Amino acid sequence: MVAIDVLSSEAARTDKKTLDLNLHSPERQLIELKMEHGDLNALVDIAAHRLPIDELLLRRLKKRRLQLRDQIAQLELSLDPPEPA
Repeated sequence: MVAIDVLSSEAARTDKKTLDLNLHSPERQLIELKMEHGDLNALVDIAAHRLPIDELLLRRLKKRRLQLRDQIAQLELSLDPPEPA
């Protein structure tokens, strides 16, 4: 009985480590950045069509969106480096 408990406990720890690695993997980060970028696109559209237009908010949203786009591009390059010619 004790051996089974030890094995199941070890399996649970291994599963948790795997889950933690998947949560912090570059692929997962890329997905989260793309989702945030999409959300910001929607917010920029809403802010641009709201009257009166809040120019400061619109500039901040666009700046954050550009930062995310740069982060996405860097992460994509690190995951899939360009092939030599």
